[in-house]
Amino acid sequence: MMTVEPLFLEGKPFTAVTVVLPKTTLLVVSNDVGYIMCGALDVDLLNEKLADRNIISGRAVGVKTIEQLLAAPLEKVTEASAAYGWKPGIIGKDALLLLA
Repeated sequence: MMTVEPLFLEGKPFTAVTVVLPKTTLLVVSNDVGYIMCGALDVDLLNEKLADRNIISGRAVGVKTIEQLLAAPLEKVTEASAAYGWKPGIIGKDALLLLA
């Protein structure tokens, strides 16, 4: 099952996507600038193989819901996200608001 829902953080629009898979759930919250995601995100791939795309992204591990993703510290972020003030440890919601 997959759900796609609008999400507003301090009045700023984002999209929340939940994909329920066997034994795991993928979670993503995004806007047109970047996104945060659950632990399934391969930040190293984005930094190394897709560096020319300057993808603004970060991942949180151990989260099972969109609410947990927003409240969790990002364990790893892409190098390109530094332009928006992101660094490991930033809370998901706070990172997203820096993109709005």
